[in-house]
Amino acid sequence: MLLDIRKGEALLAVLETGSFEAAAMRLHLTPSAVSQRVRALEEALGTPLLVRSRPCHATTAGQRLAQYLRRSRLLEEEFLAEQVSNQQAPLSLPIVVNSDTLATWLLPALRDFLLREQVLLDLTVDDQDHTYTWLEAGHVLAGVSSEPRAMRGCVAEPLGAMRYRLLATPAFAARYFPQGLNRAAARLAPLLVFNRKDALQADFLEHQLGLAPGSYPCHYVPASDAFLLAIRLGLAYGMVPEQQYGDALASGELLDLAPKQPTDVALYWHRWQVQSPKLERLSQEVLRAARQHLRPLP
Repeated sequence: MLLDIRKGEALLAVLETGSFEAAAMRLHLTPSAVSQRVRALEEALGTPLLVRSRPCHATTAGQRLAQYLRRSRLLEEEFLAEQVSNQQAPLSLPIVVNSDTLATWLLPALRDFLLREQVLLDLTVDDQDHTYTWLEAGHVLAGVSSEPRAMRGCVAEPLGAMRYRLLATPAFAARYFPQGLNRAAARLAPLLVFNRKDALQADFLEHQLGLAPGSYPCHYVPASDAFLLAIRLGLAYGMVPEQQYGDALASGELLDLAPKQPTDVALYWHRWQVQSPKLERLSQEVLRAARQHLRPLP
C-alpha cells in the first residue's frame, strides 16, 4: 500500500508539537481533522501509532513510521530545492550531538561544508550516553553517540575517543586535596557535574575511589563553556576534554588530579544506511574531522 502523505504529515505534526491542537494550528486544520487523519492511518496499518497522552508520544510502530516519514521528507525537500531555477534553497538536517563535541571540534570542522552546501543544522544536544534514543525515536536523522551498536536500518561508524582529565585549580587542589586525590577528601570536595544524566564523574569516582553517587557534594552546570569556567574560578573540580582546556595544564593554570587515570569516551556516528545526498556528504565531513580531532579507538 502507498502511504497517504497528508496522514503522515498529521502524525509528524502531532509528534513534533505534542498535541492535536498544536498540530492543527501548524497544519491549518481543526483538531478533529488531524485526529481523523491519524486514526485513518492507524486503521490502514492495523496498529496504534500514538499514545494519546499529554504530550502525545509515539508507540514503537509510530517511532518506526516517523523515522521513515522524516527521511522521506528530507529527500523530497532536497530534490525540490535543487529544481527551483537551479538555486539550492537551504536544507535543514536534524542531528543530535553531545555538548562537548558541539563546544569543541564539530562546528569549526563543518563550517566550510555548511556554507558551501547551504545546509541548516537543527541540533539537539544531549549526553553522549543518551543521544542514541533520539535517533531510535525518529526525532533526528544522524548523531554522535557512545553506543557502538547500530539500530536496524542504520550504521554506526567509529569517530574516535575524547580524552577527559580530572582538573582543578592549584588553589582548589591545595585546599581540598593537600594529600592528593583520595576517598576521604573526595567526600568533601565540591564536584562539577554537567547535568543529572552525566555519569562521567560518578563512574570515575566509583571506579577509582569506591565512592557511590550521592556521597559527595556537587555543582550542576549544564553548559560546556560555563563548566570549564567554574573549574577555572576554583568552584569545583571535574572532567574536561583535552580539546577544551588547551594549554591550561602546561601553563599551570589547572592541575590534573589523576594524571595516570585519564578517561577516554568512545564516540560513534550513527546514520541511516539510505540517506539523502547532502546527509551522506555531511557524514563524510564528520568522519574526516573526527580523524583529525579525536584519538583513534583501540
